[in-house]
Amino acid sequence: MQTPQQTTLTAREILERLIAFPTVSRDTNLPLVDWVQDYLASQGISSERILSPCGTKAHLYAQVGPDAAGGVILSGHTDVVPVDGQAWTTDPWVLTEKDGALFGRGTCDMKGFDALAIAAMVAATKAPLKKPLQLALSYDEEVGCMAVADLVEAMVGSDLPRAESVIVGEPSMMKVVTGHKGGVGLNVHIHGFEVHSSMQPYGVSAVMEAARLIDWANQQNAANALAEPSTLAAPFDPPFSTLHVGMISGGTAHNITAKDCEFLISVRQVPGDTGWGDKIIAAAREIEAGMKAIRPETSIELSSTFGVPALAPEHGGPAETLSRRLTGDNGEHVVSYGTEGGQFQVRGYSAVVCGPGDIAQAHQPDEFLTLEQFAAGQEFMDRLIDDLCQ
Repeated sequence: MQTPQQTTLTAREILERLIAFPTVSRDTNLPLVDWVQDYLASQGISSERILSPCGTKAHLYAQVGPDAAGGVILSGHTDVVPVDGQAWTTDPWVLTEKDGALFGRGTCDMKGFDALAIAAMVAATKAPLKKPLQLALSYDEEVGCMAVADLVEAMVGSDLPRAESVIVGEPSMMKVVTGHKGGVGLNVHIHGFEVHSSMQPYGVSAVMEAARLIDWANQQNAANALAEPSTLAAPFDPPFSTLHVGMISGGTAHNITAKDCEFLISVRQVPGDTGWGDKIIAAAREIEAGMKAIRPETSIELSSTFGVPALAPEHGGPAETLSRRLTGDNGEHVVSYGTEGGQFQVRGYSAVVCGPGDIAQAHQPDEFLTLEQFAAGQEFMDRLIDDLCQ
């Protein structure tokens, strides 16, 4: 039984509906996915969803056009960051136009691109495509960018022809970003042994042992800063990998060796500089050995929180060549934030980042996307469809 055709929505009308779904990463995105899947179906486009292990979230992917090689994936995420504690002057869940811009949570990061991509999928059904256009919408990008790996694996294992290029629509002012840093994050929970501070040599202070690991991170930062940047690292600012601890908690009282200490240690790593997760683990185990020599029951518990592969520039690669042809941008652009591009690249896809909006607006109160940038994104999609017809 065919789904009856419904009114085709503009990209702006789609954006209005997407913004209305409060898809903060801590909450479900299923109502949004339901709406997108139903809308695509009403336009004659079938799609597939991949449920999260907990069943409260889903990825979605779809294709229009022939089952031929050389297609393009438009990749976007559906989750947004919270608005808690932010001073908004508009309703974050209502698309509001003022002063030449569209306001609302996710307009810039990155439901603006998602809306353009969905509209392009529908427009492409009416075009004589020679190569397919595919859509990939993910969840949990804002909390580690790890879940998208399941989406990529599902697309690789599906009956869809493998696309040649991936365009990740994170806000780049429609510039062609060919590289970004990767990221690794580990939660650290140090279990010490309490004694009165006057008997310190017979206890293990979790706080002071944490200081050893944090000092090790400082030493790595100093060494990285002094090293000659690699060819891949040189375009970045800073042109080296950096380790960071932003918050720490622990201890019971000033005169007791701390029983517990917890913090997150993260790494922003340049392309080609891998293995930092293993390096952190090795450093922690060395410190743990010293702790256990004093009190065998002490330990350092480590758990991974995120892992984002870096995106390495592919000079002359399919995605870069296509995006430069469509935008006219021949500049060299890299960014220090991570995207889903690295997840696609490590699985053999050619990928770039190119989307409407300024990253400076991402996560901010009164987040906005200018009408000019939204129009530029629309023009990009129109050119892409024309290109796939050649």
